[in-house]
Amino acid sequence: MIKINQQLVDAKQIQLGFSSGRAAEILLFMGRYRNVYEFDSIEELEFEVETRLRIMEAAFKLHKSGAQFTTFDYSKCNPQFWRLTSEGAFILQPFALPHTAIEDIYINGKLYAFECATAMVIIFYKAVLDLIGAKQFDRLFRGIYLFDWEYHQNLALRFHQGTDYLPGDCLYFKNPDHHPKTPQWQGENAIMLGENLFYGHGIGITTKEGIIQVLNTKRKPNPVQSAYLTRHIIGLESSYFRQFTLAATRENSMPGEQHALQSNLIVAEIGTATYLL
Repeated sequence: MIKINQQLVDAKQIQLGFSSGRAAEILLFMGRYRNVYEFDSIEELEFEVETRLRIMEAAFKLHKSGAQFTTFDYSKCNPQFWRLTSEGAFILQPFALPHTAIEDIYINGKLYAFECATAMVIIFYKAVLDLIGAKQFDRLFRGIYLFDWEYHQNLALRFHQGTDYLPGDCLYFKNPDHHPKTPQWQGENAIMLGENLFYGHGIGITTKEGIIQVLNTKRKPNPVQSAYLTRHIIGLESSYFRQFTLAATRENSMPGEQHALQSNLIVAEIGTATYLL
């Protein structure tokens, strides 16, 4: 269910400021769950949807980048932007800007190899970069590094348990009977891209059944339990990053422009709710 300004809204009737089939799908998912997705304004909902679209786009692009899947022992990166540690972590070079280092993974993917948890964090960073722009990103993520699920304190991730999966969420497939010699296949982190469509680094873009099928080939002899989709859900806290897009807008505006922008807003009333469009 979706609430805007404390009013329940039919997902099919919501008109966002942009048109997208994937955006409409996100709204339909929100509308069909019993969980309540509550927003103070239509702008907040739009930014939540845009955040999820950016995550999905970042996942698609990482899939196409040529970046390889490997274990921490065999991780590699472009030394022009990152320093590789003995543990397999990527430390930002002192002369590199955070946004250019993240972008390089997408531009020169063949120079990179990492496991699936690091891939998810990279996707989240890329989504935030596309949301708030290079200038704000560099301010927020000085000293950025990449290693497993370790991440910068300003990368506001939201963790919860449930089955209210939405496109743009990172979900986890567990493989309880994985082979002890291949611990990297104890599970798979995957970005939900749509109805039964996921991206997992090392597996690619496939269905829930496709990911489970791959994981089931990575089990010990005489396995008992199949791999399965867990209730673990990770996403970006869009409300945290919205403040930086607003700050960037103010910085880039000419004196008096903010007042002019506000004066052009359309005020719409639907029932007891008021919307600024």
